[in-house]
Amino acid sequence: MGISLHFANMMTDAIGEVHGITDEELDGLKARGKAIDRDLRERRKAGELPFYELPYQKSEVRNILKKVKKIQDKYDNFVVLGIGGSALGAKALHLALSHPQHNLLPKGKRKDALRLFVADNIDPEGFKALLDIIDPKKTVFNVVSKSGGTAEIIAQFLVVIDLLKKRLGRKMYKNYIIATTDPKKGALREIANREGFLGFSVPEGVGGRFSVFTPVGLLPAAAAGIDIEELLAGAAYMDKQCQVDDLREKPAYIAAALQYLADVNKGKAISVIMPYADRLSGVGDWYCQLWAESLGKRYSRDNEVVNVGQTPVKAIGVTDQHSQLQLYLEGPYNKVVIFIVPKKYKKEVKIPPAYEDIEAVNYLGGHTLNALIKAEQEATELALTKNNRPNWKILLPEINPFSVGQLLYFFEVQTVYAGGLYNINPLDQPGVEEGKRITYRMMGREGF
Repeated sequence: MGISLHFANMMTDAIGEVHGITDEELDGLKARGKAIDRDLRERRKAGELPFYELPYQKSEVRNILKKVKKIQDKYDNFVVLGIGGSALGAKALHLALSHPQHNLLPKGKRKDALRLFVADNIDPEGFKALLDIIDPKKTVFNVVSKSGGTAEIIAQFLVVIDLLKKRLGRKMYKNYIIATTDPKKGALREIANREGFLGFSVPEGVGGRFSVFTPVGLLPAAAAGIDIEELLAGAAYMDKQCQVDDLREKPAYIAAALQYLADVNKGKAISVIMPYADRLSGVGDWYCQLWAESLGKRYSRDNEVVNVGQTPVKAIGVTDQHSQLQLYLEGPYNKVVIFIVPKKYKKEVKIPPAYEDIEAVNYLGGHTLNALIKAEQEATELALTKNNRPNWKILLPEINPFSVGQLLYFFEVQTVYAGGLYNINPLDQPGVEEGKRITYRMMGREGF
């Protein structure tokens, strides 16, 4: 059930010397790559990169599953209050691994799993609409903030606790809040300890965009009925694939090297991620934050101004063949397209024959939507390659917790290794922090 990478269409043999990458260029990164790999291994061993160890947290998983069983008996809805890394992982897992109409199914058909809603913005109309359709008495709210002071999340939280106090009373409302935050510090941790909220911790040293395998992503996923043990097993499997000695055999490393070379040597400053499955659209959004926030940096590790980073763009096959593909085929030569393709879809839909006298319709009869979407993806891949547009592909055996766990862990390792190639720190986000400080001042927070 391992995922596989196919990158022939990145190379000169497929798309020519102007836009393609040579084996010599890849080999030219060997010395740097070994140094980066050695540094990452040493930092992991020293506990400086704790996200690497998240697939192996058995006690935390047992704790999550134990608590989820209790709340599934008492509630119907699970609402995540979060933004960015506090929300995108949960959304990606829910979209990929729950029934596509999960929240519309009766509870029996959901096997007692809770309906899952992720409130990842502070648009007043959207947030109020969510509160309008759920019964607070049947809802648990999971407020998620690693720092414990993210303005948007705290604002949502204040609105929700006011609602709960009015509907449930000042003693009962505490039973409807779960706080996921830093284990020791921050305003949300202080409030959780003071109020006695049920709480989960984001491990120290794990940033928001690397937190999908912490309670940030695992708790909502488990509440929605997703097999989080199998998810982590997939992540652990990918970790093992990335432990081999040959850099060219490490899937996350070779992908990072190709993306890096396409950017700095070939001017491909845009990274398009294009899953051919609606269920993976959330993975596209999650990847965009991971790639953009990790690699888009002004300063190098040597404190030189470098202004690096590819711009990630999400597309969905086949939908965006009818909106974005024209640009990718005939516009500027500044993009790499990454396909994510399931070999097998869990459902098959047959196309019945009809209108035999109309060839433009009749030819589809007797085929399946499965065959059509496969043909569409392969045709898009071929068209890009024929037009000398670099592209590569990730094949999933099918969309399940094990394969999705592999995929997300793969992208995390790829990102950290790419940070080494760019010689920047992929784990900070100083630009985002500056925007937060300006917001605090505009809203009247003391000290800003």
